[in-house]
Amino acid sequence: MDKKQIITACAGVLLAGLAAVGFSGWLSERNKVEDLQSQIDKMKKQEMRSAVDRSVSAQMEDIANEQREISDEKREEALRQTRVANEMRLRSEQERLNAIEAERNALASEKKALEASEVAESQRKLAEEQQKVADNQRVQAEHQRIQAEFSKRKADTLSYVALGRSLGSIATIQAQGGDMDIANLLGYASYLYTTRYNGDIYNPAVFQSLMQLSQSKLSWSEHIGAVMNVECVPQRENILISVSNYGEIILSERKGSQLKSTVIFSNNKYDFRDVMVDNNTGDFYAVSRTGHLVIIGSDLKTTNIISLDKVKHPMRVHEISDKNLLIIGEKALALIDLKHKTVSGNKQLPFRVLLSSRKSGLPLLFDDKGMMHLVKGLDSYDAKKVPVPGTVTAFCESKNTGIEAYGMSDGNIWIIDKAGKKQNLIGHRSRISKMKLNGRRLFSASYDGTVNLWLADNDKVEPMPLVEINKWIMHFCYDASKSTFWMGDAQGNLIAFNISIPIMVDTIKKKLKRDLTKDEWNYYIGKDVPYESFLDTHGKENGQ
Repeated sequence: MDKKQIITACAGVLLAGLAAVGFSGWLSERNKVEDLQSQIDKMKKQEMRSAVDRSVSAQMEDIANEQREISDEKREEALRQTRVANEMRLRSEQERLNAIEAERNALASEKKALEASEVAESQRKLAEEQQKVADNQRVQAEHQRIQAEFSKRKADTLSYVALGRSLGSIATIQAQGGDMDIANLLGYASYLYTTRYNGDIYNPAVFQSLMQLSQSKLSWSEHIGAVMNVECVPQRENILISVSNYGEIILSERKGSQLKSTVIFSNNKYDFRDVMVDNNTGDFYAVSRTGHLVIIGSDLKTTNIISLDKVKHPMRVHEISDKNLLIIGEKALALIDLKHKTVSGNKQLPFRVLLSSRKSGLPLLFDDKGMMHLVKGLDSYDAKKVPVPGTVTAFCESKNTGIEAYGMSDGNIWIIDKAGKKQNLIGHRSRISKMKLNGRRLFSASYDGTVNLWLADNDKVEPMPLVEINKWIMHFCYDASKSTFWMGDAQGNLIAFNISIPIMVDTIKKKLKRDLTKDEWNYYIGKDVPYESFLDTHGKENGQ
């Protein structure tokens, strides 16, 4: 290599070195500038943050100043209240001192008052002792007076009650003798004294005289056969439906002492045993022992006869719903569809039915094996043993008192209260055919021709004969007011008798034409009883 080339190469190397050094320096300076620029930016941000902090600090300082002012105001208010409190404390202290002084004065006055009170108390005790002695004497005198008055009232009550019963017996004898004028006067007096002194108006001597004098029994011969059932038509006063074993269905209306009867069905091949009135439609349903159900429309113009082929000897018809009737036979049940007037079902029974009645609104069947069955549906019934000995021929219950009554084939009656206590009622001589309970009053009818009233209030219950007709009484019912009994007997008679005491008394009172003379009063009632008029006793009847 020549010298020129070496020099050129060296110069090139030198220039490259200088260039490299220069670039390095430039790059270093550039980096310094960027660092400075970055620091400047940070300082600007710090300066802005410092400005914000100064602004916030200024705001906080303003708030602090405001709070200090408020605090100063509250402090001044507290100081003011403290001053007021101090003033009130000073005033209270003064009042306390005044109260102490007043208390001292009061104690002094109290001491004087106590001294005076002790003197007064000793005088009061002395007066109380004297008053107690006087009160004891007064109480003893009052007690003796009350005892005397009670004894007198008791004696008077017993005397007047006995007088009422005696007058009732005499009235009955006078009526039997034909002297109705004096009989009515004595019968009314019997009622008056019995009720005025809270006697038992159902005592036989009193009650039976009222029945006899009011002539409460009326009888009409309407049927050819024995009247097997008689029912009052609901919601139609003085109208009843009756059926006989001679195939008769008769609708009757009572007007006073008259009975207007209409034969609405008659066919002696039928043997009717029961009749029912549909409360919704007014239709009549009569069941015949021959195996037929006769339906007569409320218009008395339409008649349907349903054959009960699978029910031997039907005896009762029961309404079990608005849609169905239940027919009771000796060995089977039948369900009747009221809408279509057809048999909708049958049920054969594993026992023989002797009697069909009702309990709790459901049919109750008594069989020949000493069991009774409460029917809840065609295929549903509850069975249990009859709680009394013998053959049951009549049954009734009182929902109010819980009493059940069982009438027997031998004329005995058993009553069982809701606690299960049994009582035997003896008074009928033959089969009990019908019974009804009204509270604790039991009405019973028998083939011996009597209707008895029993008052199930005492341990010993005696019968009170209401009706004696010497004919088999087959059935009875009473009207909605329970004031009139309707009976049917084996001779085809329909018998009505009134059991309402107010109606009896009103009837007798209307028959009174005069008062008792003084001599009659002294003879029948007695000189010791104050004389009074029976023609104007409205107030006295009510105890006024």
